[in-house]
Parts: sequence; structure tokens; C-alpha cells
Amino acid sequence: MSTPPDDRSFRREMATAYRSGWHFIDLATAIPHSGDSLMVTVFGEPVVVTRDDEDDVRAYRCLRRPRGAPQPVRCAIRYGMIFVNLDQRDHRLDEPEAPDVRTIAATPRSA
Repeated sequence: MSTPPDDRSFRREMATAYRSGWHFIDLATAIPHSGDSLMVTVFGEPVVVTRDDEDDVRAYRCLRRPRGAPQPVRCAIRYGMIFVNLDQRDHRLDEPEAPDVRTIAATPRSA
């Protein structure tokens, strides 16, 4: 018989395994017009998904702190579905270093 996980390991697992991935929220047709919004709870955190005046879908985490402004959350629409990612780490791709390209002069072998 296995023992249930303690609260600390459960929180750590939620923070590392689940929050770092993309999570389905709803279909994009749930907020069809500009100004429409959708309030959902993702892993115990309230998230507002809204469509702005330019028809872009944006997501914000609602902070519970006093005077806390909504914090932007990464949001994407794929195949008509809305996905959010609660991971706060910076996932911008670094510019790869320029490869060391050397030109090699070679003459083809004749058959």
C-alpha cells in the first residue's frame, strides 16, 4: 500500500510538471467578439482570457495581493482552441552563435 504524498511534494510536482506545460482552456468561439472575456481557474489560480479590440486573445493571471495588477500569461490559439501556459520563466529563444563556416576548396573526383 502506498502512502499519500505530503503537501510539499505535491506543490513541487504541480510547480514543475504541470505549470510548465500548455493547458487547454476552451474553444476560441467562447469569446467571439472583441471585449468578450472568460474566467477560468487553472491549478487553483484564476485566469482571465479576453479578446481585445484588435481581435487578439490575451490571458492574465489575477493576483490576490492588494493593489496587484493582472499579470500577463502566455496564450496561444491552435486549431481553434485556446491554450495558456502559467510558467513564469523566460522562454525566449536565444540567438544561436554564428557557426564557424569555413570554405573548403575541393575538386570533384573524375570517374
